[in-house]
Amino acid sequence: MKTKILLATLALAVTPSLALAMGCGFGHAKTETASISCAEGSVYNAEAQRCVPTTS
Repeated sequence: MKTKILLATLALAVTPSLALAMGCGFGHAKTETASISCAEGSVYNAEAQRCVPTTS
């Protein structure tokens, strides 16, 4: 009986640590990037790192 209580206590003590170890990135690919939206009539320029007007 003491062994079961000890194992249950240990499991409950370790569970939060394991949950935090997963981090915010769980289930997300490392290659995903943020999506940037620009106003209508402009596009994102990666070199300038901002939205620039489209030229026609």
